Parts: sequence; structure tokens; C-alpha cells
Amino acid sequence: MRIVVHGQQAFGKAVLEALRKRGEDVVAVYAAPEKEGAKADPLKEAALAAKLPVYQPASYRKPEVWQEFKALKPDLQVMAFVTLFVPEEFLTIPTKGSIQYHPSLLPKYRGPSAINWPIIEGDTETGLSIFWPDNGLDTGDVLLQKKTHIGPDDSLGSVYFDRLFPMGVEAMLEAVDLVKAGKAPRIKQDHAQATYEGRCGRDNARIDWGKPWRQIHNLIRGCNPAPGAWTALEGKAVQIFESKPLPARDPKGIGGKMGEIVEVSPEGFTVVCADGRIKVLRVKTADGPKVAAGEFAANAKLTTGTRFA
Repeated sequence: MRIVVHGQQAFGKAVLEALRKRGEDVVAVYAAPEKEGAKADPLKEAALAAKLPVYQPASYRKPEVWQEFKALKPDLQVMAFVTLFVPEEFLTIPTKGSIQYHPSLLPKYRGPSAINWPIIEGDTETGLSIFWPDNGLDTGDVLLQKKTHIGPDDSLGSVYFDRLFPMGVEAMLEAVDLVKAGKAPRIKQDHAQATYEGRCGRDNARIDWGKPWRQIHNLIRGCNPAPGAWTALEGKAVQIFESKPLPARDPKGIGGKMGEIVEVSPEGFTVVCADGRIKVLRVKTADGPKVAAGEFAANAKLTTGTRFA
């Protein structure tokens, strides 16, 4: 079966290498075009090292791009991590179609930040889907799904790199086997159960210290490592990457104003929120590296009574 791998970054590279390691007939790679001055994409580098042809169209809406793809005579397109819109005219060119990885349990959390939002929303479970893409946004029929737990201290980084990444590579191989055997299902999504959140960016990641501790802690976890939850101190952004919630037994007795630092220690500093406190453990300023919050507090000469905006 002639396979074309389509994707980018480390996940795309891992899928390509896993397919080739077990002897699949990968005939070409499609990768995202690099921005000017950017390093070569890891998937592209791996493809070139394997002496595979690499294609990087800026758009998949053009008939000449479709014809170029047809000339490869693909049987299956394996889409490992694709951010550009790919229309059905391109998706249906392989004789067995195209399959795509998405890091959520579709139809929940369609969209570009599908790992951030379940953590931010406080879910205790997420997973991945391999599906048959169509012209909709993550709306195609599901081929297979895998689930994983979200622990109370999990972050985007731990959920993705420790679980959804390796699980995703294995799921792609399993999906390819099902396609080869002619046993790959096409399970309709229940669109009535669909949820969609837009890209989790800077505006979503700002901490509101007037919110409950659970919401703030989940936001910090769900934005670690990207985009990074943040707050303002004397007009400058401070990103927070690790925290420990300190719920108050009696919210009336938490002491201090919302966003006020009420304790500074070598471990970090503690900030008041609506129903308790948040102990901040790791931070980053715009012009510095990630550091322990205690080190930051000492260098910035933070004192109790200082208040975050």
C-alpha cells in the first residue's frame, strides 16, 4: 500500500519513522511550509534523510496541487499533524482515502487547542481520535479512539508528551493496519454532542484572581507550556507555569484582597483568590527564562501586600 505522510513537527516525524521502521511503503511526505528564517521542520528533515520527496504547498485548494498528488498514485494519506485546511478534492485522491489524528475524543473539543481546553475545563478524561477528515472542522467519521486520564496535577505538557503523543503514534499504526485489512470503521459523530473552543491564546490565558482556586489552577495547568497563563505585576506580564491550590476551609477568612501576595518563601509566593489561595511555584518574565517562583520573588524583591492586576 502506497502511503503518503502529511504533517509537521515532532509528531509527524515520529509517525513517519514508525511507519518506515516496520516496512510500510511510504512514497512521499507533505509538510507545512516554513516561515521565513525558521528552522527546517523535523518531519521534512526526516523525510529528506530518508531520501523521500517532500512537498510543501502553501494551499491545498489548487488543482495543480491535486494533480501533483495524483501523480504519486497514493493508496492512503496519513495526516499526523496538519494545520492548513485540506479540501475533500485532495483528501479523496488516495484510493483508500485519508485518515487524520486529533487529540480529543471527538466530537468533543473540535478545533486547534483540543488538549488545552479539557484541562482548563477541569475534565478528568481526554483522549485521541483517528478519523476520516472531510470539509468540516474535525467533523468526519471516526475510525478509532483511545482514552486517557487527566490527573489533578497534569498539565498540557504531561498529557500530550507522556500519553497522547506516544498513544497517537501507536493509534496511527493500528489505523493503518485496519485500512490495509479492509476493516477500518466509519463511525458517524454525534454532532449534537459536539463542542468547539477556539485557539487558546494569550487573551484566554490571563489569570483573573477573582475566580475560584480550581479555575485558576486548571487554567495554569492547561496553558503549561503554551500559551502560558499570565498575570500583570506593575504593568509587566508574569507567566505562571506551576502552582499548588490552597482551598480555604472558610472563604470568608482567606485574608487579603484578590490578587494580593500574602506569603513569600524560598518555595514561591502565595496569592489570594476568590475561595482560597494559589501557591505559585514556577514563573517566567518576558525577558527571562523559567525559574522557581522563590528565586523570582527574591530577585524582584516581592513582599506581602504586593498585588497582581
